[in-house]
Amino acid sequence: MSLAEGDHSRIAMDITVILCTYNRCDSLVKALESVNESIVDQGITWEILVVDNNSNDQTRQRIEEFCHRYPARFRYLFEPQPGKSYALNSGIREAHGRVLAFMDDDVTTETTWLQNLTKPLLSGKWVGAGGRIVPEESFVPPAWLSRDGKMGRYSLAPLALFDLGMQAGRLEEPPFGTNMAFQKELFEKYGGFRTDLGPRPESDIRSEDTEFGSRVLAGGEPLYYEPAAVVHHGVSKTRLEKKYFLNWWLDKGRTNIRESGTSSPITCWGVPLYLFRRLLVWTVRWMIATDPGVRFGCKIRVWGKFGEIIESHRLSARRKLSRRESDV
Repeated sequence: MSLAEGDHSRIAMDITVILCTYNRCDSLVKALESVNESIVDQGITWEILVVDNNSNDQTRQRIEEFCHRYPARFRYLFEPQPGKSYALNSGIREAHGRVLAFMDDDVTTETTWLQNLTKPLLSGKWVGAGGRIVPEESFVPPAWLSRDGKMGRYSLAPLALFDLGMQAGRLEEPPFGTNMAFQKELFEKYGGFRTDLGPRPESDIRSEDTEFGSRVLAGGEPLYYEPAAVVHHGVSKTRLEKKYFLNWWLDKGRTNIRESGTSSPITCWGVPLYLFRRLLVWTVRWMIATDPGVRFGCKIRVWGKFGEIIESHRLSARRKLSRRESDV
């Protein structure tokens, strides 16, 4: 077995960094170079496990170069089943660390990121942690994208930015997947990432990361927010188009229903009536808003409600079909 394929003994480590990648070999190299420069306390053992989710570009070659240059640090894992959640779950199974830190192939980490993110977990007081995800310095938001207050946080979500300020403390909401860490034992307790939520070739529905975090929070587990754990997220030009934002929020609406379902007994075509009311409210706000940021913020909420309505109808139709088939 070659080093690139993981010539490592099964020795327990303190930390495993899990990075799942698919056809992003150029940005992947920058991500790996940055995390390789991480500075951690002496005596802390750690590794970087890169999961190749069936890429067909130069991804494997790039990862193997790091494995050969740093055989004690990097491991390569191939996951043939398309879908990020499959890759994440494979990485969790193969990780040597008792603490698992997660990052993506389109970010760069600060040298203190790994130390700051995992220290609360290694102490044993906290079971999970999240840090700040900030844009690169060159990022300039368009005029139609609000950055102020709650509306701004909501609008910026498609860019995977996460910033709750500079005050460290307990997290009351799930962290984002490109800057989070959990005790490995949590995945044994709560299960892995849902494969129907992670992005895959036939679907761009996401939120597999926040859904897992929500499960952990619902279980009463303590999660920590560490603003000094910082990653820089690249924002491509294609992501700064209104079409991208609208499609993202349409899928996010569908994800919301997949996660929590619907509980209203009053429906029309399988859709709870309250969703039609909320759609109407946000449509009116969108129509009357004059500020570009506020106006587009209302518009993406309209698209989000459309997504919830579409998925509610789809799930209702599927349930009806299942009942018919069971009656035959």
